[in-house]
Amino acid sequence: MEQKENTLYSYDENGSTGWYAEVLIPLALPRNFTWAVPADLLELVMPGVRVEVILGKNKKYAGIVKSVHQNKPAAFTPKDILNVLDDQPILYPNQLGLWEWMARYYLCSEGEVMQAALPTHFKLSSETILLFNDEAGDDFSHLDDEEFLVAEALTIRKELKLVEVQQLLDATHVYPVIKRLLDKGICLVWEELKETYKEKKESFVLLHPQYDNEEQLAELLNNWGRAPKQMELLLAFLHLRKTQGQVTQAELLKKADASAAQLKGLVEKGVIQVEKRSVDRIRQLPLQMDIDFVLTIQQEEALEKVRQVFEDKQVCLLHGVTSSGKTQVYIKLMEDLVKQGKQVLYMLPEIALTAQIIRRLQKHFGGYIAIYHSKFNPNERVEIWNKVKSGEVKIIVGARSALFLPFRDLSLVICDEEHDPSFKQQDPAPRYNGRDAAIYLASLYKGRVLLGSATPSLESYYNALQGKYGLVEMTQRYGDLAMPHIELVDTRNIKMPDNSKVIISAPLQEAIESCLVRNKQVILFQNRRGYSPYQVCQVCGWIPHCKHCDVSLTFHKLHNKLVCHYCGTVYPPLHTCEACGNHLFAQQNFGTERIEETLQELFPKARIARMDIDSVKGKNAHDALIQLFEQQRLDILVGTQMVVKGLDFEHVALVGILDADAILGFADFRVNERGFQLMEQVSGRAGRKGEQGRVMIQLKQTNHPVLQFVRQHDYASFAQVELTNRQHFGYPPFTRLIVLQFKHKQQDTVIAAARQMAQWLHPQFGEYLVGPAAPVVNRVRNQYIMELLVKLPKESGLTTHCKEQIHILIAHLHQQPGFKSVVVTPDIDPL
Repeated sequence: MEQKENTLYSYDENGSTGWYAEVLIPLALPRNFTWAVPADLLELVMPGVRVEVILGKNKKYAGIVKSVHQNKPAAFTPKDILNVLDDQPILYPNQLGLWEWMARYYLCSEGEVMQAALPTHFKLSSETILLFNDEAGDDFSHLDDEEFLVAEALTIRKELKLVEVQQLLDATHVYPVIKRLLDKGICLVWEELKETYKEKKESFVLLHPQYDNEEQLAELLNNWGRAPKQMELLLAFLHLRKTQGQVTQAELLKKADASAAQLKGLVEKGVIQVEKRSVDRIRQLPLQMDIDFVLTIQQEEALEKVRQVFEDKQVCLLHGVTSSGKTQVYIKLMEDLVKQGKQVLYMLPEIALTAQIIRRLQKHFGGYIAIYHSKFNPNERVEIWNKVKSGEVKIIVGARSALFLPFRDLSLVICDEEHDPSFKQQDPAPRYNGRDAAIYLASLYKGRVLLGSATPSLESYYNALQGKYGLVEMTQRYGDLAMPHIELVDTRNIKMPDNSKVIISAPLQEAIESCLVRNKQVILFQNRRGYSPYQVCQVCGWIPHCKHCDVSLTFHKLHNKLVCHYCGTVYPPLHTCEACGNHLFAQQNFGTERIEETLQELFPKARIARMDIDSVKGKNAHDALIQLFEQQRLDILVGTQMVVKGLDFEHVALVGILDADAILGFADFRVNERGFQLMEQVSGRAGRKGEQGRVMIQLKQTNHPVLQFVRQHDYASFAQVELTNRQHFGYPPFTRLIVLQFKHKQQDTVIAAARQMAQWLHPQFGEYLVGPAAPVVNRVRNQYIMELLVKLPKESGLTTHCKEQIHILIAHLHQQPGFKSVVVTPDIDPL
């Protein structure tokens, strides 16, 4: 930046300063654009600040300056930056470095990464404004009624916002009217960038300065005349002020059971004052630490080994069985760093997990902690962003999006439940893995990464076995508790009256009754929500399908509707078969809603709750339900994957997996790994205190090879067998996968496009190509889908070259006449 200051007032022959800025805007552009830096903004334009720029004719964007340089573009004359929106950068160079790496590695644009990374309120909205054209005169006789209304308003106001035109015409579709006025020269269009973040203001009540000494206040109170309600209000205010310092108007009126009119009376008498102040939206706890536990011998050894690993390796895998006390090891590591003023990122795969963990961490770290995930509103996100950037917040707990925060001094990333597929972003771009991106982010700060799991991903475990990562193992449960006992319930020989699937078998029912009698809790897991995954005609076998997707509809009994879980379309329930006209339908299979109903019939006195995406909505809904279960105000919790990931309940004696066949039946090379992880993780919720836990798995495939490892809780042996198979068939961690997905509304077009891409890739990468082929669900939202898989050896040069070729060939494909509208989505390291 020194060079820029030295040449601040030097200009070329065209009056340009000679300085240019590479600016990121939140669009999927193939390359970043360059704008010229005008003289009056030279001192303000720097990496990380937002600037106002025009792209195209008049579309305005708030972009982020990536770099400032003196390399004038040869092919075009850059437009000037219009304005600088920030006094200081809103992020640090390391965040820009992360964005660049993610765009390069995951084959997307930096604009798409920016779109995902920034809170909504930092991405200013462009608001259309109509300006009156003075040259148009005042003769509007040639205009129709709607045009005349708008033109007349413009002559008076000179400018109108789009929303004001809508109100004026009492219509939402005003674009045709505006277009006609533009064509007739009545008005011009201007785009205004609108700042959407607003500080939260709250009214605070203060004592008038003249009564700030005790004598004056005593005299006021002793000589109070009428208005006893105002006196009560004043006394309530004085009490609140003494006990908690600051007093808000809302809090005072509630405590005194008073009205705003009574408060106004005190203000008019000059006794108190009311002033508005900016306040935090998120409740701030005191900055204090209270680590009130002592580590066990196993935890102490693990902590020391992790510290030793971090002396010469950036990443360490902590493989600890369920309930081994990994969280307390994390807390001790965080304590060391917070005392040094460093920042820690604690990543969890699910929002459901953050609720329980945050309460425990707040107990130990108070206001040093902040939580960040998608349930926060945009204003709250901006406030957390600013606290992280200033270094005020030391520990950030969040889902994968938390890694985009502007860390000032990131020293450690803890990636808990690192194996979990929820760390992978699916749509939209960037389709990144939060765990892998966090490792790269930590490297930019020369920080360390601790990966924790009872069932590590095979990629991480293999890296640890190869010495790329350090490996620390905790093989005993906290307090030397026994691992839960696992029983298999063979459902092949259980006949149901209507030939439907077994929901609660007799052995499981007996086990639940035994728990309820002993005041113990039960968790039941089924990885399907809704009442029934599909209905089938009992006469001809017809199954209702979504009109827009190639999937059956799920019946939701509570709302009496059929729902597509791919596109979200809702249909009324069907009573007549569209194929044969019959009225006999059977509910096939079962989801969490039906399990809940069955339990209510079997155990009418039990307190039952359901945890899935349908029943748990809102920012605090997860936490409320988890707290009810923690406090033993619920007996049975039914849920999808939300209930299996890292939650810690002391009184759960029994866990039931109701349909393990569905877990082990996916057509995917990771099916065994996922099956082992799910069953081991859900079983880990049982017997975390006191007696040995019990796990019952209902299924037909009782001889499935994964089950022997689950029953023995033997991850190491499972990993050894599975790694051998992966190596034999050429799958990760021995190869790198790239999936190219093609979408188009015409099936013939999408097939042709996928085949054309395979043909282009074949000369260089033919031996690594699989497909193209249609996936299991080959139509979603009226778009047909084809996929092409590339299985590359783990050679970084080859992978980089392949990505470059894919990037070029996608652009080439879109230049072909028939394939312009084919959507091609590259997915790197798919899960």
